[in-house]
This record gives sequence, C-alpha cells and structure tokens, in this order.
Amino acid sequence: MRPWLCDILACPIDKFFPLELIIFSFETDEIIFEEILEAYDKRDIISIKKENIIEIEQKNEELLLKDEIVIEKSKLGIYINAIISSVKEVDNISDKSSSELSKRCIHIIQNDIKQKIKAFSNNLMNEYIDTILPELYLLNKFKTEIEIEKGILFCSQCKRWFPIIETIPQMLPDEYRDEEADILFLKTNKDLLDNAFFKQNLKPFNL
Repeated sequence: MRPWLCDILACPIDKFFPLELIIFSFETDEIIFEEILEAYDKRDIISIKKENIIEIEQKNEELLLKDEIVIEKSKLGIYINAIISSVKEVDNISDKSSSELSKRCIHIIQNDIKQKIKAFSNNLMNEYIDTILPELYLLNKFKTEIEIEKGILFCSQCKRWFPIIETIPQMLPDEYRDEEADILFLKTNKDLLDNAFFKQNLKPFNL
C-alpha cells in the first residue's frame, strides 16, 4: 500500500474519513528514502525539474500544474489547495517501523512542508513556484513511491481496524474476516501498538 491511498480511503463500514494509518514496516528499501531526502536537502531545482514529477505549464499568464497526487492539470490556487489537503492527511500517520529515514520524511511533511506550503498559499505568485519544488518533490515521492509492507488502517469513528498484509489493505466486512488470523496478526504486532489502542472497543476483534 502506498501512502497516497490515505487521501481517498474511507471506512467501508461507516464511510468515515480520514482513516488513521499505523505503519509496522516498509517494502521500500532504505536507499530510496536516502535518495529522496538527499534531493530534498540539496534543493537541486534543476535535477528535480528533470524528473518531471511536478509538471508545470504556463498558459495565458497562469500556471497549470499536475503531479502524481493532483493528477489533473489545475490552476495554481486549486493545485495548492489539493496539496494542502494531502499534507494534512500525513497527520494521521504513525510510523512504528524501524526506519529512522521514513520517520524523518514524515516529520518533514508534518512540520516543514506543511508550514511552507501554507505560507506559499497565502501569497500565490507564479514566479515563486520553484521555492517549493523540493517540498512538492518529497511529498510526491513519499506518497506515491513508498510501499508499506505491513500495518493497520484504523477508523476512529467505529473503532474498526483493518490489517495491511504484504502491501495489501484487507478491508473486508466483518462477516468475511478470519477471527483466528486477525487475532494472530494483533498478537504478532502487539509490541508495535500502544496499550491505549487495545483499550478501545476494537471491532470486529480485540485481544
């Protein structure tokens, strides 16, 4: 599962959005995180533009933008609002993995990128778009190229949890879930979850 799914996934039972994402492990190799962070830290605008992840078109004195998150070409204001929404969804991610590099990516998005994109939105100027390209680059890379191997999607409204197993979110209705397998999943990953998590009225199964 890639983090961008959190931008669109709702609970299949009560349709609540957004879901919380608790990451246990990544399929993505650590070197990918290193490369993403290196490009962000260097702020090499020329190299970032060469990857063409963020497509920018000047049309009638207006900028049109699209990327892997905002897939339709949009005017600058509409594009930035969509990016702000995508950044906000990262607040619902808890990284319990062993990767310090992934934690740094999430921290950058939740703090530095959120602040910089918000500040840019308050003073939209076409000629300054390059100043946030490293932020847009890291956000796109993390959201659309990083693969979560194992974790949990959690609905804080109905208290249902859904396992992510071998990159696939298992979002089945209660009657189709395997109680024995789900309980084993919780037991196996118990040490990665806070005690407060288990004190909730978890559905459909709890330890």
